[in-house]
Amino acid sequence: MDESPVGVRDLEREVVVVGIIQRPFGVKGEVRVRSLSDVPARWETLSRVSLVARDGKTWDTNVTTVRRVATEFIVGFAGITTLETARLWCGGLVQATRIAASLPDDHYLECDVVGLVVHSDRGELIGRVEEVWELPGHHVLVVRDGKRETLIPAAKAWVRHVDLEGRTMIVHLLDSDHDAKSQGKADAAV
Repeated sequence: MDESPVGVRDLEREVVVVGIIQRPFGVKGEVRVRSLSDVPARWETLSRVSLVARDGKTWDTNVTTVRRVATEFIVGFAGITTLETARLWCGGLVQATRIAASLPDDHYLECDVVGLVVHSDRGELIGRVEEVWELPGHHVLVVRDGKRETLIPAAKAWVRHVDLEGRTMIVHLLDSDHDAKSQGKADAAV
């Protein structure tokens, strides 16, 4: 018999991570959230989310307020009304249902991309996406294969195909990138 309090359940696969709770903001229970979504307008439309504690348990709640501050969002959640309660969720995740987190074509959530096996359009294994960096111009995929790290812009010119069901990605590398990597040479400074 499950003895979890009402509103707490184990992680389920129908939700995706859309943000990470960074720290409390103010004394009324609001928190700073780093978005893991490349569609910032999603935050203004979210109403129902699940908060995931570091121990893996989730709490379903409503979003009460959202405002953007620089690269983060200040978010209020129903039931979190004090600084002390907000502190309990630091380091936690914000999840939304796939429906609430729907994206335009050729846009993906970071949580879906991390873990994909990456091949070049020449059929060579490059590695696995281990993280996504958010840079001013665009996101960058960090692909690692053992000790080798390859940085690939998350742009249509480089990312040719993404198969989320097959957990693979096909990318295009420039000839100089391909030649240096296949020969094990580091990029030379000009």
